Amino acid sequence: MARDADRTRRADYRHFERIETRWMDNDVYGHVNNVVYYSWFDTAVNRMLIHEGLLDITDSATIGVVVETGCRYFASTAFPDVIAAGVRVAHLGTSSVRYEIGLFRNDEDEAAAQGHFVHVQVDRITRRPVPTGDAIRRFLETLRAA
Repeated sequence: MARDADRTRRADYRHFERIETRWMDNDVYGHVNNVVYYSWFDTAVNRMLIHEGLLDITDSATIGVVVETGCRYFASTAFPDVIAAGVRVAHLGTSSVRYEIGLFRNDEDEAAAQGHFVHVQVDRITRRPVPTGDAIRRFLETLRAA
């Protein structure tokens, strides 16, 4: 487990997505398996972009591909916990964005886990990097970490 001194709180994040754990998320040790946390990161960010009208998973001309990811664990989660996935933007480049995600168990104020991933905007067909569009950039600016 990571050091508690590095643990974030709900107030450190700008946007939240609710994620319900599933029975199958638990592993033989009785807690959510680490691979599930990465799916929660993807779910929180992509659901947020879809709900904001910034991503159409079948027709958007550009898409974000993950080029880096990581996670630090502070406390276990398990079914039937409800997870609040906090999202913030730590860095916004020309074609990339570093999202930081805090996963909060039930009503707890300290993150059970926190991670990051870097999305690079690419052309859907050529998969070559392209500048982040103005509408997405404006939205991402509202999520900048303090």
